[in-house]
Amino acid sequence: MYNLKLKQNGNICYNYDYICEKNHTMHQILVNTLLFKGLAPNEIDDLLVSITYKNKKFTKNETIAFSGSELNGINILLRGSVRGEMVDYSGKVIKIEDIESPRTLAPAFLFGENNNYPVDIVANNNVELLYFHKNVFLKILQLNQTVLMNYLNIISTKSQFLSTKLKFLSFQTIKGKFAHYLINLAKQDNNILILPLSQTKLADLFGVSRPALGRVIRELHNDKIIYAEGKSIKILNRNVLINLIK
Repeated sequence: MYNLKLKQNGNICYNYDYICEKNHTMHQILVNTLLFKGLAPNEIDDLLVSITYKNKKFTKNETIAFSGSELNGINILLRGSVRGEMVDYSGKVIKIEDIESPRTLAPAFLFGENNNYPVDIVANNNVELLYFHKNVFLKILQLNQTVLMNYLNIISTKSQFLSTKLKFLSFQTIKGKFAHYLINLAKQDNNILILPLSQTKLADLFGVSRPALGRVIRELHNDKIIYAEGKSIKILNRNVLINLIK
């Protein structure tokens, strides 16, 4: 499938629709990724001059990777959107997060004893990925300290996100999840805030349905614990919210 290699502008690439024909466009996309942050397009050219990589394409709702499958390289989402989801013991599908391009998929799980995908990765629409095998990616990290530092920052941030996600899932009630979210979002001396996410995305984050979350917000509003108007929230009784978390 990838046995035909071409030379273009000093780069070795696979002749697979997009990579060779739109090499510069790819590098312009990589400039905007967290992994290659701080590098100019010509620096990416120099870095990838002796690196082999693959271009992968998937259509809407196609599974890119299954939970538990081996993660043997880095996939960078060049175009499109994917979602990470998992199935609980009752068969309910829980969306973990939506990932918009350009992003790196499951970067924190590439190394370690159990370097497997933690969730299913499913395409939300037509997507395009750039793939580096693990050994190739190690070479990139050794060649460029900026990419190395970017990678370390990415996996640290991801670990913090997963820690927050576990906190949400550990609460038994939706009120507890939402109260915890509001208390962490609001500043100590400011009870007025704007929700950065829609109710749909908040529901996905909490692992609950949107109608159930909407009912909780209305109940907290009617009980005068908060005042809710669209994404605008005013905390009226902080102590009650804190007690919901305990």
